[in-house]
Amino acid sequence: MSNRMKFSDAATVGPQPREAELKSLAADNYQAVINLRTEGEDDQPMSPAEEADVVRAHGMEYLHHPVSMDAIDESLVDAFRRQYVALPKPVFVHCKSGKRAGAMMMMHTAAENGMSGEEALEKAKEMGFECDQPELEKFVKQYVNNRSQAKTT
Repeated sequence: MSNRMKFSDAATVGPQPREAELKSLAADNYQAVINLRTEGEDDQPMSPAEEADVVRAHGMEYLHHPVSMDAIDESLVDAFRRQYVALPKPVFVHCKSGKRAGAMMMMHTAAENGMSGEEALEKAKEMGFECDQPELEKFVKQYVNNRSQAKTT
């Protein structure tokens, strides 16, 4: 699968996988798949329910946690983080292009490590995540600042 980016030993992010690519994740010892795409999004090779069937048929756990950039809020990210922590690792997290997946994992990692929003964005750039959406960049920064502060107070 092209454009996969290993985020950590526990997580890799990337674009929408095809059925054969989902099968190869099991062979690569992935234990779970998180799909961040919303139902009915453009260019889905299979529905979330069909994807769940393929993933589970290959012995992995599946989580559909739809994230729309029009409706993202802190509670949606908090719910993602709780569910991510509960899954067996390693996990493959995907959306259509990998941008939402990268943003969600960056927010989780930065908040867990007490980083500032600015540090999180800098780390994302170092890893090769280019945010071309100012509203997403602003949200990531604000979320991390709010959650990292909550950990230190």
